[in-house]
Amino acid sequence: MSRVLVAYFSASGVTAGVAERLAKEIGAELFRIEPEVPYTDADLDWRDKGSRSSVEMNDRECRPAIRSGVEDMDQYDVIFVGFPVWWYREPSIIDTFMESYDFSKKKIVPFVTSGGSPAGSSSKNMQDLAPKANVMEGKKFAANASAKMLADWASKWL
Repeated sequence: MSRVLVAYFSASGVTAGVAERLAKEIGAELFRIEPEVPYTDADLDWRDKGSRSSVEMNDRECRPAIRSGVEDMDQYDVIFVGFPVWWYREPSIIDTFMESYDFSKKKIVPFVTSGGSPAGSSSKNMQDLAPKANVMEGKKFAANASAKMLADWASKWL
């Protein structure tokens, strides 16, 4: 049986809820990707071109620091990576996460939450950041996605 991790970044709590239900339903370990410097509401104001999130997303080289790391990433075969969609792609902190580990021969399965935006180029971007991994096409879930729906979707990689 594969060892499975659900790693997620959540700015508002929506992605956290989906990640927690997914991990519980499939019996995976859970890891929260937390920024070293937490985001404030002002930082997350996408309408403000000077907000921290806007500045980060406009700089493709930006890599926000992560507070802590996954211990022994080598033990996992399948890693579900969850995040909200920002500017039609993964938040920059996910880029930091993807560059922080050797994902050789691992299955990376993105899942996203969004009020309306698609996952965009997230899967391709994540594959580019971890070229030795096998990054699957991501899927978008509503905040209220049921545990059964999440488990049924995840089963194809377990």
